[in-house]
Amino acid sequence: MRILFLGDVVGNPGCLQIKLHLSEQIKKNEIDFVIVNGENADETGVGLTKEICESFFEYGVNVITTGNHVWDQKEIMNFIDKERRLLRPKNLFEPAPGRGFEVYKIGDIKIGVLNLMGNVFMKKCDNVFEISKQFIKKYKIKEDYDFLIVDFHGEITSEKNAIGHFFDGKATLVVGTHTHVPTNDARILNNGTAYQTDAGMCGDYDSVIGMNKDNSLNRFMKKNSVKHFPSTGEATLSGVIVDCNIETGLANNIKSYIFGGQLSNT
Repeated sequence: MRILFLGDVVGNPGCLQIKLHLSEQIKKNEIDFVIVNGENADETGVGLTKEICESFFEYGVNVITTGNHVWDQKEIMNFIDKERRLLRPKNLFEPAPGRGFEVYKIGDIKIGVLNLMGNVFMKKCDNVFEISKQFIKKYKIKEDYDFLIVDFHGEITSEKNAIGHFFDGKATLVVGTHTHVPTNDARILNNGTAYQTDAGMCGDYDSVIGMNKDNSLNRFMKKNSVKHFPSTGEATLSGVIVDCNIETGLANNIKSYIFGGQLSNT
């Protein structure tokens, strides 16, 4: 079983790159299951819509995860209750629309996907380590699912590292999202869990984390600027590919995945 996880899709460039190339990349890399964080996929760069979700599913995405911008496009609140392939962070304050964990079947194989959000420098949500502790107590790999993928949407690397170690041996993959820059630390942890601190983004890297660089610089320098809006150049698809061990439910291999745009061109 080979799983592709793609980091935050940012605006129209990220959506276009998925439309144009995801299907061929799935075939080329012999991918069995695709997870995409879609929380920045709207043309404004924040939130996502029903239309975007349905297009992603059409292009080959199996599950969409999110984060702190999940509710920025209000229509998603109704859609997420009906669409089990769209997740929001499990540790959002309850009750909240939708779900933060679900199990999906590919043939006879069951894949659990858990969406979590960090507590440090993020929107207020329940303690992610306490929620994770409760989850691990309730669910077990090779009992409730064959593989478990954890999207940890967090701001700081230390919190992401800690969650990785917390789930080591209990998840197939723990991968960070939110900071939009791919980290060069893909590896298998001591107890067999694949890990990367941040998957990066599916967006234009000639930018400031996907947003127009000139406007972003003006905002930092307190000059005339407007609300953030996405950069419009060619996007890079960024993420990880994980080869999973059906006997243990853990990872045999992980490698960073980069396709198109500025990153692959350099």
